[in-house]
Amino acid sequence: MEVLGKNIVFIPLRGGSKSIPLKNIKIINGRPLIYWTLDATTQCNEVDKVVVSTDSIEIKRVIENYGSPKVLVINRSDTVSSDTASTESVMLEFAERFDFENIILVQATSPLLKSADLSKGIKKYNQKGIDSVLSVVRQKRFIWSEVSSNTAKPVNYNPLKRPRRQEFEGFLIENGAFYITSRQKLIDSKCRISGNIGVVEMPQETYFEIDEPSDWIIVESLLKVYSRAGENNIEKIRKIKCLLMDCDGVLTDGGMYYSEHGDELKKFNTKDGMGLKFLRQSGFKTGIITGENTKLVSRRAEKLEVDEVFLGVQDKLKAIIEICKKYNFKLEEIAYIGDDINDLDVIKTVGFGCTVQDGMQCIKEVADYITVAKGGGGAVREVADLLLKARG
Repeated sequence: MEVLGKNIVFIPLRGGSKSIPLKNIKIINGRPLIYWTLDATTQCNEVDKVVVSTDSIEIKRVIENYGSPKVLVINRSDTVSSDTASTESVMLEFAERFDFENIILVQATSPLLKSADLSKGIKKYNQKGIDSVLSVVRQKRFIWSEVSSNTAKPVNYNPLKRPRRQEFEGFLIENGAFYITSRQKLIDSKCRISGNIGVVEMPQETYFEIDEPSDWIIVESLLKVYSRAGENNIEKIRKIKCLLMDCDGVLTDGGMYYSEHGDELKKFNTKDGMGLKFLRQSGFKTGIITGENTKLVSRRAEKLEVDEVFLGVQDKLKAIIEICKKYNFKLEEIAYIGDDINDLDVIKTVGFGCTVQDGMQCIKEVADYITVAKGGGGAVREVADLLLKARG
C-alpha cells in the first residue's frame, strides 16, 4: 500500500456529468474549472498531496497539463463511476488503496475556495475534541416548512418578533467546498464526517456550487471579480459601506460640450445610475464630491438620488471626513472613484481607492482598482458591481 503523507486532498472527478457535460474541465473565466480548485489546494502549505480520482482519460490529460508535482491522478473503478455511486464510495475505494492520516474532500464545483480557507479548516480539525470539519456559509434567511398543502410554519424565527437583518444571527449551511476527517474514521463510519464536527465559515458568495448552467453564470461572474480586483482587495471591498465619486472624468467623459446658444452640456451614462440604484437598495450610502459648482451637476445628483452632494470643494478629504462623522463610518469603509491630481490624497487614504481607465497615471499608480471602462462609460457601474458581488 502506497504511503502518501499526513494531510491528503481528495478530489473526485467523474466524466459523466449530466447537467453540464465534462463540466469539471469546461473553461470558466479563461481556465478549466478544476484549475481554480487545484490552485487553492496546491498552494495550501498544510497539504502534502492532492489526489484527483477520475474515470475520464480527457480529464486525466487536463489535470496532468496543470503541471504540479503535488498533484497525483489516479483511476477510479467502474463500480464507483456510475450515476448512482456515492462520493463516499469513491473515498472508501481510495482509502483501501493508499495509506495516509487525514483526508480533505474538496469539490471541483466550488472554485471560489482559497488556500486560506483550507488552512483554517485544518487548524480547526487539529483542535482538541474535533473529529471532522466541514465548510459552511452563514445565511440570514427566514425559513418556512410546509404543514399541509395550504399552510406553512416558520422554522427559525417568530413572525410576531421579526428580527432586523443586522440583529439576526441566521443559520449555517454546507457550501460543499471541503470536508475533513481521518482515514480511520472514514473507514469506520463510511461517511465523510463523523464524531464531533467543527465548522469553518466561508464568505457568503461561496454558497454557490456549480450544478446547473445558471450556477455557472453566477460563479464565473464572481471569479472575474476575484481575478480583476485581487484577493487582497476582496477583503477591503467587503468592508465598504459608502461609495463616493468625482463628477467630471468619472460620471462624465471629461469632455466640455456647448450648445449653439453657449449652454454647457455634459455626457452621463445611464448604467452608472442603475449601479447607484442597486447600491442604495443594498444599504450603501452614495455621494458626489466635486470641485465644480454648477446647476447641471446638481440636477444630475438629484436625478441619481445620491445621499451626499458636495459642490465647489477644494479639500475633498475634509468633505469625506464630514461624511464619516455624519454616518459613523470609518475611512476604511469608504470607496472613492477619482481621475485627477486633486483626487490623489483621497484615493490613498480611503479603504478602496479607484480610478478610471483614462485616469491620470499618478492616480493609477496608487489606486486599489482601475476600471476597465473609461470615465463616463459605465465606470461607476463597474465599481458598484464589484462592491455588490464581493458582498455576495
